[in-house]
Amino acid sequence: MRKLTVSTLASLDGVIQDPGGFGETDQGGWANQYFTDQAQQEALGRLLASDYFLMGRTTYELMYRSWGNIKGGGPYLDRTNEIPKLVASRTLTGSLPWNATVIQGDVAGEIARLKQQTGGDIEVYGSSTLVQTLMKHNLIDEYRVAVHPLVLGGGTRLFTDGGVRATLQLSDARKLESGVVELVYLPAGKE
Repeated sequence: MRKLTVSTLASLDGVIQDPGGFGETDQGGWANQYFTDQAQQEALGRLLASDYFLMGRTTYELMYRSWGNIKGGGPYLDRTNEIPKLVASRTLTGSLPWNATVIQGDVAGEIARLKQQTGGDIEVYGSSTLVQTLMKHNLIDEYRVAVHPLVLGGGTRLFTDGGVRATLQLSDARKLESGVVELVYLPAGKE
């Protein structure tokens, strides 16, 4: 059975918008200075353990625009480019560039089906709307939130006002050399 992990970079005030500088916001690239060799190795390890990279339409479009045509960018970027991507969208259809496919119809049902199969994990980056859907259907096995030592004052947050409520239990907490704190939470009752 596959594990589904939500991994996100967040500011201290919970903003996840545009962590890699690939969007068109005024916070452009706020997390780049913290993406050290240590952080890259850990992110690479999670992608290597995964068979799928799941994301919402907006995250897909932003990441593809920035990273989709870069070749030879190192092991992390190479794995990001080669891993099969599943895109949850109501507006896109069919096969997409960057080794991506749109999930047609019931996203929660398709992810539940994939989780029942044997194989590598499913990794999710950001995608707050998609995360709410996954939470609603109890499909998330692990939350990894890398809290960065800065306050942005506004932007998209992982957990939105009026969103799904959840009780989580802390599984791990580590301070990285960059000052980022990585928090790992499991839904209450999961081991």
